[in-house]
Amino acid sequence: MPLAVYLLGLAVFAQGTSEFMLSGLVPGIARDLHVSVPAAGLLTSAFAIGMVVGAPLMALLSLRWPRRSALLAFLVTFLVMHVVGAVTTSYAVLLGTRVVAALANAGFLAVAVATAIAMVAPNAKGRATSVLLGGVTIACVAGVPGGALLGEVWGWRSAFWAVAIALVPAVIAVLRSVPGGSPDPDTGAHGELRSLRRPRLLVILLLGALVNGATFCSFTYLAPLLTEVTGLGSAWLPAMLALFGLGSFAGVTVSGRIADVRPVRLLVIGGLALPIGWAAFALTSGSPMAVVALVFVQGTLSFAVGSTLISQALYAATGAPTLGGAFATAALNVGAAAGPWLGGSAIGAGFGYRSPLWVSALLVTAALALAGIAGLRRRRRPLMT
Repeated sequence: MPLAVYLLGLAVFAQGTSEFMLSGLVPGIARDLHVSVPAAGLLTSAFAIGMVVGAPLMALLSLRWPRRSALLAFLVTFLVMHVVGAVTTSYAVLLGTRVVAALANAGFLAVAVATAIAMVAPNAKGRATSVLLGGVTIACVAGVPGGALLGEVWGWRSAFWAVAIALVPAVIAVLRSVPGGSPDPDTGAHGELRSLRRPRLLVILLLGALVNGATFCSFTYLAPLLTEVTGLGSAWLPAMLALFGLGSFAGVTVSGRIADVRPVRLLVIGGLALPIGWAAFALTSGSPMAVVALVFVQGTLSFAVGSTLISQALYAATGAPTLGGAFATAALNVGAAAGPWLGGSAIGAGFGYRSPLWVSALLVTAALALAGIAGLRRRRRPLMT
């Protein structure tokens, strides 16, 4: 695997820290800005909405730029938004910075995916994807718990400053490792868009949205669940978030080894296990021992299935390397936007902090039903092969 792919993963780590860290900062943001916990949770949805809108738009825009220039522009914009977010006292401004940062993150991921898969063999898309997503999972292991710890000790604003500082070496790494040059003259928006009109790709994108919606639905409200239902003190939150991150890293690692050779087996086994795990989590969330096990297990399953779906989307969109990655990113963030909204709605309706776990189980069950229907309609041609 080329070194530049790992350096792109470093940049993804810094941005992934920002995307996920709010799960440990929601209570503090709610108190400081005088908003409800569900309203603070919607900051995650705002980021996801920006990713959904930004992924295709920024990808189309970036087709006219050299890849290094596009990556640098997106990273610097992301950094500036975190400086603004760290100093604002307005919930509306903070919400706006999350949207703009998400637009930049979406553009960066679309170009980074296209850059990474262009550097590896045609049958290694799963491995390249796992390296980039590894940056996200390392953010869960180190960055997100670190952000929660900073929020506990120095307030949530310190986590935003930490992300801005962490982006500086990422900018330098991209500047030094990604080749410059002119845009690819063979790349065209119309040609890439035509390659995206495949039913198989659309089904994979829908599955990714549902699975990621389940992940974010529960992960966004993990902090209040652990403190209010499980009875753990806030000092335990960084460790529990790190445990989820370790699980997600394990899931991406498994996907990187299997997604290129046996994707169907991984998706079937993982897809069947996910809703069972979310339901078990809801039923046993009052037990600290059960919660410790299920936080790790669900992190592993969620990211193994999710990253495999991303790589399968890239295989299905071979004629659209940039827009294929962009639409995969958009689909995942449709789920990331809908999941916290659905979970927050369940909490707001009075169903308690366990309710997002049940919503997650229902979302994955819907994904299984969709996959089953698609499989029945295409019995002569398996969906994922």
